[in-house]
Amino acid sequence: MSHEKKHPAATPDLPNPGRRSLLAAAGSAALAAPLIGLGGRAWAQAAAKPTPLTFAWSQVSFCLTPVAVAKETGIFEKNGLDVTLINYSGSNDQLLESLSTGKADAAVGMIYRWLKPLESGFDVKIVAGVHGGCVRLIAYKPTGITKLEQLRGKSIGVPDLAQPAKHFFSIYLKRNGIDPERDITWKAYQADLLGLAAEKGEIQAIAYSDPTLYRIERDSKAGFLHLATNTDPPYQDKTCCVIGVGGRLVKSNRPAVAALAKSLIEAYEWTNAHQEEGAKIFQKYAAKLTVEDLQHLYKQLTMHAHPVHTDLRDQLAFFAQDFKNLGVLKPTTDPQKFADHIFADVF
Repeated sequence: MSHEKKHPAATPDLPNPGRRSLLAAAGSAALAAPLIGLGGRAWAQAAAKPTPLTFAWSQVSFCLTPVAVAKETGIFEKNGLDVTLINYSGSNDQLLESLSTGKADAAVGMIYRWLKPLESGFDVKIVAGVHGGCVRLIAYKPTGITKLEQLRGKSIGVPDLAQPAKHFFSIYLKRNGIDPERDITWKAYQADLLGLAAEKGEIQAIAYSDPTLYRIERDSKAGFLHLATNTDPPYQDKTCCVIGVGGRLVKSNRPAVAALAKSLIEAYEWTNAHQEEGAKIFQKYAAKLTVEDLQHLYKQLTMHAHPVHTDLRDQLAFFAQDFKNLGVLKPTTDPQKFADHIFADVF
């Protein structure tokens, strides 16, 4: 697959107002508890000369606010890294191939998007989770739907039929006794037309992510009702977005990978504790979203979901089993062996 036309362009470094005061806050006691037990050797990575790394991210994804926080507050620098941020807008397959070939060193992505491409053999390792809560299911209030079982025989709108929200809620509905293929009709619409489709009666519910759902709810006169999210049981303690790193980098510089994961975990904890400041840092990227909007959206996320070690490996196996049951992964794929293959314990 050629990438000559899709090669990402690096964003400039972010400005640094108040770096020292923010950095002091980043090292506060609020961060201590989540980081205990992740391994002193990994956290000791602070070389005299910072290790250069390239990090691919989508700078329009509000859930990646802590990436900007880690850059602007000096958290990367504190942990011995010189990180260049690359704004990436290509496909997931292209992103994973960029990591495999070293065009980018690391990225954060949704595990629901990555599992199937990783089954194809990309040399990318998952080293940590960063948060949960990225997808939601809402019902249009005039339909009278207030609980999941009332979705039988109804239509759910999604941006496309391969969308992670469709995969996740197909699994979730199946867990709740609803056949996602026979009981539900899935309809694809352009994301910004999902609200209109509900108003016209073409769909009765929407499965997608914020900030699009937030805008749809905000702009609707009749309103929407929350039905489910990917933090509901048995997913309440599960991550949904993870750190992926090129396999060659994991082999050649494991301490730098550990320092990167540590930096992002610190940044997520800092953002959770300082949501207004985090929103102000990220707001320059958030078209049409105010600082207040971003603070509201942060409350949809579980920013303490940072699995590492065997906890992460077990979660990957859990999701792989889910996707195998749904028919997304091959029938011959062994979820535990697959998880072992795509996981790396860098701590």
